[in-house]
Amino acid sequence: MDCMTINTTSIAHVRLTVTDIERSRRFYEGVFGWPVLVEMPEGADDALREQLGFLFGGVIYNIGGALIGLRPVADDRFDEDRTGLDHVAFRLDSKDELDSAAGHLEEFGIAHEPIKDIGPAYILEFRDPDNIALELTAPK
Repeated sequence: MDCMTINTTSIAHVRLTVTDIERSRRFYEGVFGWPVLVEMPEGADDALREQLGFLFGGVIYNIGGALIGLRPVADDRFDEDRTGLDHVAFRLDSKDELDSAAGHLEEFGIAHEPIKDIGPAYILEFRDPDNIALELTAPK
């Protein structure tokens, strides 16, 4: 058998499990302002509910080339020391944008670490309402 690799070009989507969809939506929409790509419309008929069943009552955002979904099925808090996800990082273009983002988080009352210089980039770490570790990163 020939050994081959699968050549991917980017991440298509990530779906995060959350405990409270409305609280998580307020957080992600308030912090990031992402546009909703897919959600169950009010008054959806049975056929549409079946078609959109993969949402599980959640939402999918388009963040410019990749999708982020929220799925309300969790009943515990995130812990990056378990198998699965460590954190999700989102790219910004500059340190100035990272500085502005820190101010934006503070306006929303969201605790965050100081901006760190990690060598090739700067990072800003914070958590969502379910303790999911999030990071903003900007190149040097």
